Amino acid sequence: MLQRFLNRRGGTDSGEMPFIDHLEALRWHIIRSLIAIIVLAIVIFSFHGWVFANIIEGPINPDFISYKLFCKLGDILHVPSLCMQPVKVTMQTTTYAGQFLGAFTIAFVGGLIAAFPYIFWEFWQFTKPALKDNELKGSRFAIFWVSFFFFAGAAFGFFVLGPFTFSFLANFQISDLPGSIETHPTLNDYLKNLTNIILGCGIAFELPVLAFVLTRVGIITPKFLTSKRRYAIVILLIVAAFITPSPDWISQTIVFIPLMALYEIGVAVSKSAAKKMKNKEAREEWS
Repeated sequence: MLQRFLNRRGGTDSGEMPFIDHLEALRWHIIRSLIAIIVLAIVIFSFHGWVFANIIEGPINPDFISYKLFCKLGDILHVPSLCMQPVKVTMQTTTYAGQFLGAFTIAFVGGLIAAFPYIFWEFWQFTKPALKDNELKGSRFAIFWVSFFFFAGAAFGFFVLGPFTFSFLANFQISDLPGSIETHPTLNDYLKNLTNIILGCGIAFELPVLAFVLTRVGIITPKFLTSKRRYAIVILLIVAAFITPSPDWISQTIVFIPLMALYEIGVAVSKSAAKKMKNKEAREEWS
């Protein structure tokens, strides 16, 4: 399969383009992507104080917009449990270079997220020569949709999953004696968890794109996704229950809805891809 991809990318079926030339092309795509990340990381590092105070600390800031909106939503729906308790923790570093390395981590991860559309564009430029004309037509706006779902997932992680997670973990008490154990997380621990949440949600939200690709290559079908919907509902409800510490069903539903919507979008995308493939096969039979 790899050899077939390289042959098609070289514009020939005989494999005349040397393997080293493909590696050289890939190397330059990677280098340009790294340059984009580094440039954006330098910009973010230059404003690391503002970025940390206004963005990074958001999910653990009592004045964070998510806490206010969920409290208002809780008042409207008469569900007090939706009003999450703001996180009250004091972060610390255990090394002299802790804050500097923290600023470096923020800059690098921020540069990676900001440069994601360009990184995917470079990947697409490397892959594009291996695609046939009909495959190119079926993948129009790929960069837009991949970037859209990634940023949508990142936003969901930052504004919804992050506050829920940190509020639950910071306010959880293993002891029945109030104040016997206090939570004082390290800066590195907080940044690691926040990064995992944002990037994890960004990747998870690529489900519709993944459904499209897997349908095009014949690994899954719309019928398969539809038949497994009830299992998907159970799994996503369990995931939502873990995400929302409150036993209230409304708060769990708020998290469950976007997850289930992603699955349904994946089903719709799969049906569309399967229909186009079927129409293409019908045209080939008539021709």
